[in-house]
Amino acid sequence: MIELVCNLHSHTVFSDGAGLHREIVAAAAQAGLDVVAVTDHNVWVGGLQGYYGRVLLLIGEEVHDPCRQPQVNHALILGADAELAPLAGSPQVLIDAARERGGLVFLAHPVEFAPRWLGEPALPWVDRAVVGFTGLELWNTMSEFKARLRTPVHALYYAFFPQRFLRGPFREAIAWWEQLWLEGVPAVAIGGADAHGHTYRLGPLQRVLFPYGWLFRAVNTHLLISQPLRRQVEADWPVIREALRSGRAWIANDGLGSSRGFRFEARSGHRRATMGEALPRAGAVRFEAEAPLPGAFRLVRFGTGVVAQGRGLRFQHLTVEPGIYRLEVYRRGRLWILTNPIRIE
Repeated sequence: MIELVCNLHSHTVFSDGAGLHREIVAAAAQAGLDVVAVTDHNVWVGGLQGYYGRVLLLIGEEVHDPCRQPQVNHALILGADAELAPLAGSPQVLIDAARERGGLVFLAHPVEFAPRWLGEPALPWVDRAVVGFTGLELWNTMSEFKARLRTPVHALYYAFFPQRFLRGPFREAIAWWEQLWLEGVPAVAIGGADAHGHTYRLGPLQRVLFPYGWLFRAVNTHLLISQPLRRQVEADWPVIREALRSGRAWIANDGLGSSRGFRFEARSGHRRATMGEALPRAGAVRFEAEAPLPGAFRLVRFGTGVVAQGRGLRFQHLTVEPGIYRLEVYRRGRLWILTNPIRIE
């Protein structure tokens, strides 16, 4: 498997971002990303998708109904290659149309909170009866920042110490994600920056919160693809789409240290599986993980909780219990890596 580091949620001046596409690509390159997606609100900007140096720029769209108040139900759409905003009034129709065009749909910031003093509403996903979506944007950097701003003092503090607000996905989002899997809906978890590059003001102070480059070094999605890229979008997008749809991915706060090179597998008999895959049990199952930096490992069984722990660069655990398992890795007391699950059958 070949690893790609991706950030799949950013905005430009075509909607409510501060940067141009070329500036986003430059920031992605400096941050060491392989893939970056621009997902402007309710506008699909054609003609710009492609390789810029070593970075693949994908053009998607974040669609929501602007007539609905508050404007909940934001959908990240990748690979539809068409303007789908006119369908925003019906989330199910939107999802179906994106799938018919070969696109992937992730429910953006599906759980969100906002303090009253901020004067900005929370924009979660509320229509949970929809089906056919690819997964959840489980960890959204800017949504987490908004939720941590209990007072203006917190806003000032995190403006100067931004890495300290990143603690992980909301418990409510993880609970929904686990529930989907336990109900037979294999929702893929991704993480994204939701990068805008805005300058914020608090009294006489002003500061860019947060630069594209900083965000692209924070919460990212790491993909494992099945074959080398050919540096042709028409050939490479199906490879990336297949990895995303399958969930061969983990989310990482790379600001705690690059997670490039991390691996998580399960083995039973002569078979093995990685994230997003199923493993038929042939006797005992051995979970194995390796991280590029020391961390604290927690193996979590969906619906049960933590079933094993360890520390260091490597982790192993032997079990005979079927179930759905994910791995979490912590550094400096904060969540560093959260994997998509492996299903043991």
